[in-house]
Amino acid sequence: MRYFLFLMLFVLSANLSYSQDAVNWTWKYDQSSQSLVFNVQLRDGWHLYSQHVGNDIGPVPTAFSFKPSEKISLIGQVLEPVPVQKYDENFEATLDFFEHNAEFTQKIEVKENTWIEGFITYMVCNETMCLPPVDLPFSIEIIK
Repeated sequence: MRYFLFLMLFVLSANLSYSQDAVNWTWKYDQSSQSLVFNVQLRDGWHLYSQHVGNDIGPVPTAFSFKPSEKISLIGQVLEPVPVQKYDENFEATLDFFEHNAEFTQKIEVKENTWIEGFITYMVCNETMCLPPVDLPFSIEIIK
């Protein structure tokens, strides 16, 4: 029994460590467009859900949260590219998601040089499993 438990823990930890490498986020401030730019790269076979997934279906939609600042104003909502719309075996529904990569942008108005902080909430799945939702913190230097 002890060996079986050890084997199960090993398999689970190996699977989770592999799948944590399934997503790579980068972010920056683009001075020319006055936008925050969030890029995500996904390992083959994994997908990230759109911001616009109905909550009653199941997956956690991607969301961006920004710490309030008197030096920065958000203009509008975070924009995303057109998602892929496919049947998702995990939730037995047609859902909007991204494969391979996606770029999200948030237009801002900057009053003076500062930093903006927040976090990205996201969930990724492949054909057979989903990882728990993640709150990934970010911090971006803004130079006017």
